[in-house]
Amino acid sequence: MDLIIKGGRIVTAEGSYKGDIGIEKGKIKAIADKLPQNSGKTVDARGMVVFPGAIDVHVHLQLPFCGTVSADDFENGTKAAACGGVTTVIDFAIQKKGDTIKKAVDNRRAEADGKVAIDYALHAVPTDWNERTKNELMKLADEGYTSFKMFMIYAKEGMISDDDALFAALEETSRFGGMVGVHAESVRVLDLLIDRYHNPQDMKKYGAYCHVLSRPNYIEAEAIQRAVKWAESTGGKLYVVHMSTADGADIIRDAKRRGLHVYAETCPQYLLLDDSVFKKPNGYLYGTCPQVKKKADSDRLWRALADGDVSVVSTDTCTFDKKQKAMWQGDFTKIPFGLPGVETLLPLVFTFGVGKKRISETQLVKLLCTNPAKLMGMYPEKGTIAVGSDADLVVFNPNKKVTLSYKNLQTNCDWSPYEGFKLKGYPDTTISRGEIVASKGKFVGKVGHGRFVKRHIGMKL
Repeated sequence: MDLIIKGGRIVTAEGSYKGDIGIEKGKIKAIADKLPQNSGKTVDARGMVVFPGAIDVHVHLQLPFCGTVSADDFENGTKAAACGGVTTVIDFAIQKKGDTIKKAVDNRRAEADGKVAIDYALHAVPTDWNERTKNELMKLADEGYTSFKMFMIYAKEGMISDDDALFAALEETSRFGGMVGVHAESVRVLDLLIDRYHNPQDMKKYGAYCHVLSRPNYIEAEAIQRAVKWAESTGGKLYVVHMSTADGADIIRDAKRRGLHVYAETCPQYLLLDDSVFKKPNGYLYGTCPQVKKKADSDRLWRALADGDVSVVSTDTCTFDKKQKAMWQGDFTKIPFGLPGVETLLPLVFTFGVGKKRISETQLVKLLCTNPAKLMGMYPEKGTIAVGSDADLVVFNPNKKVTLSYKNLQTNCDWSPYEGFKLKGYPDTTISRGEIVASKGKFVGKVGHGRFVKRHIGMKL
């Protein structure tokens, strides 16, 4: 075999056991209590945990936004992912007015292909809803773009999908099993509140905290409730991205109990930070959309993960350095929204989830690996450890202690929202389709190793 991982404790969504994993031609060839030595490479995993490679289903690499471009491009962003134990990412192809979605995905593929260090896929993002756009969805699904993100905000920027477009997209995708993801914030009231606080007096008094004041919880909750109603009415499959509120978790729980095919993701920033960060002198650095909320929201989201009501933890990675963030110049509406995160996803969730007994190891695998793969149409090729699956694996040291610092990260950023966080548990070796791409936090793979993943219709959890 090309590579054998020996003596690790293998953890899947179903349970854990000790064993060896044999890899050949990028696939898992054998799993056994003990595999014989051969001429291939060997990774000593004794004392380690072997997870499936994490899948970050929500990243924005080299994204033009707010007059700049996010600092992690496809090359460095996927290197960073590899260093953190992420072996697949899903980015976005955003339609421009007057163009087809197909043109958007082709352009995005041209930016990424040959530059990615791990595998990647794309969500298609309709922003110009008309009959031609609607008729593209099934054709795109046949080409491997089986999920479609729609913005319920950004009316002034011309990217919003109003209720009629969202309803029609859910109706259309229900015909072939596709899934519609939504950025759920209630745009008309949101814009009203932004305008209310967008004045010299309040911005001088509150600074970046105006971002919090203009986005109370009901802004997200109302939009989620409305999207759930359209999903219920159409029979469509709905996926709420970067959910940040306790209110949203309650709505998703109730929808799932009614048997609706409604799913949600949350992100580490909503689990580990609270809105007091905006009162810091550098609070503008933490600006993201939606913003982090209260500790009570974080606690509720952790419970939702443990209960299975929230299905995925992703990052919404969108990296801006200090110079880019400083473009706000005291105006909270001009903060480039986004945080670095793909590199720290797995160790953060392990330390503060598994380590704090909020979730189990098998639940971690469900949230970061198996559920993302199933929902996004990549299972069983990815998201599990099984014979025939892609050899996307993380040899994880559960006892390694790390104090996070941007200085030690691959991510192209001169600060970290988790600076100084003390972790116990960190990736030791990351393997992408049988190739070792990261070792002890450093990228050792090859740029261009990553491939585009043509996805099939996702499963219902």
